[in-house]
Order: sequence, then C-alpha cells, then structure tokens
Amino acid sequence: MDWHDVLKSLVEKNDRKILLLVADGLGGLPLEPGGKTELETARTPNLDRLAQEGTLGMSIPVKPGITPGSGPGHLGLFGYDPLRFLIGRGALEATGIGFHLEEHDVAARGNFCTLDAQGNITDRRAGRIPTEECVRLVEKLRTIRLPGVELFVEPVREHRFVLVLRGEGLGDAVNDTDPQATGVPPLEARGADPPSQRTAELVNQFVAQARQLLAEEPQANGLTLRGFSARPKLPSYEELYGLRAAAIAVYPMYRGLARLVGMELLGQPQSLEDQLKLLRENWDRYDFFFIHYKYTDSTGEDGNFQAKVQKIEELDAALPQITALEPAVLIVTGDHSTPCKLRSHSWHPVPVLLWADSCRTDPCQSFGETEALRGGLGQFEAQYLMPLALAHAGRLGKYGA
Repeated sequence: MDWHDVLKSLVEKNDRKILLLVADGLGGLPLEPGGKTELETARTPNLDRLAQEGTLGMSIPVKPGITPGSGPGHLGLFGYDPLRFLIGRGALEATGIGFHLEEHDVAARGNFCTLDAQGNITDRRAGRIPTEECVRLVEKLRTIRLPGVELFVEPVREHRFVLVLRGEGLGDAVNDTDPQATGVPPLEARGADPPSQRTAELVNQFVAQARQLLAEEPQANGLTLRGFSARPKLPSYEELYGLRAAAIAVYPMYRGLARLVGMELLGQPQSLEDQLKLLRENWDRYDFFFIHYKYTDSTGEDGNFQAKVQKIEELDAALPQITALEPAVLIVTGDHSTPCKLRSHSWHPVPVLLWADSCRTDPCQSFGETEALRGGLGQFEAQYLMPLALAHAGRLGKYGA
C-alpha cells in the first residue's frame, strides 16, 4: 500500500493547529574542530526552553550523503518523498510569482550574472542587483523572439528571473547552464532526449540574443539558467492530511512550493514582522501554517558565520509571538544544512525541534546539533516529520485492528 494512502486512511479532523517554522539552511558546522556550530553559538533562550519541554532529533532531507536543493528539502518536510516527487526550480519559481504554468510549458530559474571580457563568470549573482534593476533588464529580454514557441520572461527578486517556453514538443531534461563556479563561462544547454534537445537549442538561441542585449550593462551583462521543469502533479495537503493549510513566505520559490501542495498563500510579506502579523490575522482560518525564514541560508552561502548567528538570534526573539498563539504542535527545523564553512548546501542532517503537550521529553537542554544528536526523535528521513506532527496534534487514528 502506498504510504500516502495509509496516511489518508488514518486522518482525523479536529481544531488543533500545527505550525512548521523552517529556518532555511539552519544546520551548520563549527569553523574549527571541537567548536560550536552557528546554531550552538547563537543565544537562543526561547528555542532552548522549547527544547527542554519538547523533543529533538536530526532529519535527513533526502537520503544519507545526498545534498538537497531547496525544492527536495522542503518537499520532504511537507511529507512528500523527494525522490518520487521531483520538482524543478523553474516550476517552483514560476508558480511562486503567480505565473500559471500550462501543460506544454517548460520553466527555468534565471540568474543575471557578471561576465569578464573573455566571457567568464566573475559574479554568479551580478552583485545582487536591486529588484527594480532586474525589472528593467527583463523588459530588454522580453524583446527576444524564438521560432515556434511563446516566450515569457518575468522578474522575481534581485538578480533572479523566470523564463518560460510554451509550445508543443518541448522537454525539460535540460542541464543547468550555471556552472556553480566563477572563472569559467556559462555552460551550453543540452537535452537528454529529442524533445529536451529542442528546448536546449531554443535556450541557447535565447542566451545568445540576451548576451547582445546585455553587453553594455556594467554588472548584469550575462545570465545563467537552471532547474528546467514542466508543471508537476502533486496531491494536496487537503487530500493527504485533511488540513486547511496556509503559507507565509517572502521569497517566490517557497511560495511556489507551498502553492504546488495546495497551501493558500497569505499576503505579500517583506519581513519576518510582516509574516508574524499575517499569522496573527489568519490564525483562526487554518489548521496548518508554514512560515519560511530565508536569512539563515543566505548568510550561510555568504560564509558569514556571525551574520548567520545574528539571524538565528533574530528568529529566536520572534518566537514568543508564535507561542502566544498556543499552537498544539510547533516544529522548528531547516530544509537542509548550509554551513558557513562550506558556503553551500550540504548533506549534513538538520536539527529538528518538535514541541507539543504530548511530547516524550528527552535529556536535551538546548537547541543545537550536538544536543539534537541525542534527542528522542533520533535520526529520521524528513518525509516522516508530517506524520509525527499529525500524531502529536491528535489527527491520526490507529492503524489496524
């Protein structure tokens, strides 16, 4: 029997609320052997209190040793097997900005980048240009025409944009053109099968025209594309868990993920304070809330240890506003680890804090990687976090006689 079919057969409805707070890239590493991680360095009295009253563990986003992207990382937290339900970044980004993907669409996430005179990348994010600059550049790209397809170019945020190709016979098995490195040129797009090769050829034409249009730009004079993907089909939170679910996220990609699993997007928050205000205003309307906090990931990718510590402390300071609403189940975790030491996502398990009045408490006295290793949840695959949340909320019945 399919795992999701088992869950659907056990779901029971009540008025007990679940809140999932995802600090993106939360997991870290000490800068020196025997030192403390970013989470362990941060002063987190509120998280520590919840750790003492709840239970800790370590989640494996996909499988041991696999470094996840943000899409698989979040899908696991939402209770979907990330190996079975694979969503490309393009579809996530497009859906997150409200673009309706149709059956014959292929979407890609775009980054404006900086190229030197030899065509090598010197800055993969074009200095994180402001969003208004991205909008201006996207208007340039919208003048590009490709044979046999409709083309949509949409601004996202800062250096990011979305490219959508619409037409018959397109495939999405196309490699990323971002080499994930500087000092080398963007990669050429190639398709893994005939439909995808057609997409790749069109993409290469788009990139060539874009290079001409952007040639005189001081920073964003090039672009890369990644996460080519068609529209996915996923069962919704309502279907699987019987939950009226809402998402409160700033960045489009995470809004897109939430929308694809049937969560309602609340507002257009631009800060954590905006997110908490939306939570308070909508508390009585939903059974489940997903709040996404990006800044623990971006500081990790920047390699800024102290900045990541500060962002963790800012999140901790906001927790009393959440606990004051008295959720039945509160989970604090990350979708993956982003250690400042590595400046990238990593394969390391992620600390999980689960608080509920039905928790079997463990010896943990603070929220951090070392304590979580001896927590009562043990190490488990992230896709099993949602069943744990449902059980602690009294929303799962008994299996079998």
